[in-house]
Amino acid sequence: MKSPIPDATVARLPLYLRCLSELRSPDEHCSSDDLAAAAGVNSAQVRKDFSYLGSYGTRGVGYGIDDLAAQLRKVLGLDTKNPVMIIGAGNLGSALANYKGIDTWGFDIVSIVDIDEAKIGEEVDGLTVESIDNIATIVAARSIDIGVIAVPARAAQDVADRFVDAGITSILNFAPTVIHAPVGVTIRRVDIAVSLGILAYHKAEEERRA
Repeated sequence: MKSPIPDATVARLPLYLRCLSELRSPDEHCSSDDLAAAAGVNSAQVRKDFSYLGSYGTRGVGYGIDDLAAQLRKVLGLDTKNPVMIIGAGNLGSALANYKGIDTWGFDIVSIVDIDEAKIGEEVDGLTVESIDNIATIVAARSIDIGVIAVPARAAQDVADRFVDAGITSILNFAPTVIHAPVGVTIRRVDIAVSLGILAYHKAEEERRA
């Protein structure tokens, strides 16, 4: 079933949540203008986005920071721990496992697996690298519901298929390739090269206008 909140709004909600932690004030409130400036959008967009949550603030007072943050966490599913598995114990996978910033967002990396026998048994931030052949058992035993793909592009589709077969329906893909999954499986792609390409375009445009 399609979410009642538009995808574009959902994409901005985590940004608002991050900004709220930086908008502390004596009365613990912030205005839509304050939040818009912090998030890089306009205040009308902030008010429209929050209207989907049923949150309209108080005229002359604004939004209660703690209450709004709690509401955003609940809507985003961050009010409970979300167990995560990483497939790929190379440089990227290990860096993700060591990244402490996601702990406060309700994510708990509970497993990292690899196909390379030489890596199995190694320690990565307190986790023992396990065999990719045991995915289904690990997912079931640790109630994992989010999978992260941190493998080369050529292996990404196979990894996605293994996740789906194990019952995982939320996948974050760091491999520089498009992967396919059945209806009902949500895939988000993080492609650093594409992002850099966009930056390069804007840089080139500035130079062409100079």
